[in-house]
Amino acid sequence: MGLAGRRLVAIVFDLDGTLIDSKVVVPDAYIAAVQRAGGPTYSREQVIQAYPLGPPPAILTHLLGRPCRTAETEVYHDCLTQTAHTVGVYPGVRETLFALERLVPAAVFTGATLRACSILLEGTGLRSHFSALVGADEVARPKPSPDGILLACERLRVPATSVAYVGDSHLDMEAARRCGVLAVAAGWGHLYDANTFADRVLNWPQELVTLLLGRTE
Repeated sequence: MGLAGRRLVAIVFDLDGTLIDSKVVVPDAYIAAVQRAGGPTYSREQVIQAYPLGPPPAILTHLLGRPCRTAETEVYHDCLTQTAHTVGVYPGVRETLFALERLVPAAVFTGATLRACSILLEGTGLRSHFSALVGADEVARPKPSPDGILLACERLRVPATSVAYVGDSHLDMEAARRCGVLAVAAGWGHLYDANTFADRVLNWPQELVTLLLGRTE
């Protein structure tokens, strides 16, 4: 089905850089966890560059230079819990999520673990807006594999061809393309690159409501 005839029945969101501005809190949690494990000190930028590697255990393994232990992942989650309430929600996101509740169900698929996703959504007060959550630790392959988006669609009980995936990174858009969902770029996100292909580019979260009401045109 082409874009013009597509009827959207659900929205799946990326988390970091799309719903929340976590470019300080999340890297700082990694930095603290690595330091407590006796590893080197990293900059926030170095941590962010490691995000494509996968969920927190994979990133910690990379940063530590050795296999990550379960206890070290727990330290990361503990650090995140302590500061999650300070994470900023992008302007317009709360209002948009309230508006979407009257239109379609929503889910989150994130490159973080399911636990980290829950911590951040609870800390920012956004958890109640979502019918389903999917963490990268629940699928075999990280983005740009479409596995997580497809699992989110399964949990929402909707066909992927009637779903939009909203994310800020090129990995988000590639994952969306690979499973046939509408690839919607969050132009406000900190990893957004105007050179990345997307079916739609939004400048503000509120434009999602217009997209839904007009379907895809």
